[in-house]
Amino acid sequence: MNIAFWENWRRRQGETGARPLAAVFTEDPEGITELFSECELLRARAQESGVELDDTQGSLEALDQLPPRWRDDPEELPWLGNDAGLYLGTVIVRTVAGSAWHVWPGGHPVVRLASGREIDVVEAGQEWAGSGAPELSQVYAEASEG
Repeated sequence: MNIAFWENWRRRQGETGARPLAAVFTEDPEGITELFSECELLRARAQESGVELDDTQGSLEALDQLPPRWRDDPEELPWLGNDAGLYLGTVIVRTVAGSAWHVWPGGHPVVRLASGREIDVVEAGQEWAGSGAPELSQVYAEASEG
């Protein structure tokens, strides 16, 4: 799989040679969380609106309150939704005990809770960006309950 941000991250980490994506999820979970937390477009839009993304539930609540100006740009919408999902997953992984990033066989990242339940955070982010529902903070609340 050739994903530009993934390849850039690997170079910054000093990696050379091929390594299966799934292996990184188990061998370097903090590295994966760091990678997924970048969310450059979402961070830029949040900063423009005065919202600080500090990996907390409060930041998810603040994102839920933003005016959805990105819906006016059909090219930006899917990218922002993807970033929102990865940020949601980052907050869950960093704050909900026993949760971790997991990758499905097709390369799709999800968050696996301690209970074994998997949350497709990217899909949740896409839905939030497109319609505002479910709210990111609601998905987080459900994840924190297990």
